[in-house]
Amino acid sequence: MSNFIKVEIVKVDVKARKFEKTEDFVAEEAPIQVFIGRKHYATIFCTPRDVKELVIGNLLSEGIVKNVGEIDKINVRENGACHVTLKSTVNTESRLKLARQLYRVIPSACGGQHQPLALRQIKKVNSKLSVRAETVQCCIQTLNAMSETYRKTHGVHAAAIYNGDEALLAFAEDAGRHNAVDKAIGKCALKGENFSQCLLALSGRLTADIALKAARVGIPIVASMTAALNSGIEIARKANLTLIGFVRGAYMKIYTAPERILP
Repeated sequence: MSNFIKVEIVKVDVKARKFEKTEDFVAEEAPIQVFIGRKHYATIFCTPRDVKELVIGNLLSEGIVKNVGEIDKINVRENGACHVTLKSTVNTESRLKLARQLYRVIPSACGGQHQPLALRQIKKVNSKLSVRAETVQCCIQTLNAMSETYRKTHGVHAAAIYNGDEALLAFAEDAGRHNAVDKAIGKCALKGENFSQCLLALSGRLTADIALKAARVGIPIVASMTAALNSGIEIARKANLTLIGFVRGAYMKIYTAPERILP
């Protein structure tokens, strides 16, 4: 199933003063209501595909669950609701206090506000993974090649997780860059992948929320074709996360922990 729909548009050639009725592809976005037990956890505006993987990835990357084994079941309904039941051994009320708010709206445009408190809670990423610079470059190139929805709509972000040998472990696209990352994380978690031996590649900016997500699940290397913000760099430094931006052509910029990248 695709991540886009076809709509009627009027295409304008300003120079030729020409108006033409035609069709074009646009990316989809819809709200998903997520409940943990009987509590409303979040409203996530997203591309409504891979919803189960998105929710699992979000719960992991936001620190609500420590591993997939703490989730008893997930029920995704056709009305846009997703009900999550945690194992009886998990104190649901305590975990929900870790969330920024009990009721949250997560728009597709950004992953939420960066909170200084997160800096004090970040643990350092424990990983001995190192890769060659060419590996990072190849991972970004593969990400671009797989991004069909972006090529058709230019309205989504893409994220992929690889191992140190460039093998693709998970790929996802979504209107929100953080959602694409959560979907990729969720897919890897369901397969039992070892995040400490993984590299995350994405199309969006390297902000605090992206660095936090990677750090919380233990991914040591994050690379993007676009820029890093100071908030993302600050989190990456605290977490000993290797943050790489502007992976384009023969060049890239390593902002933090460059020792994991080999010549």
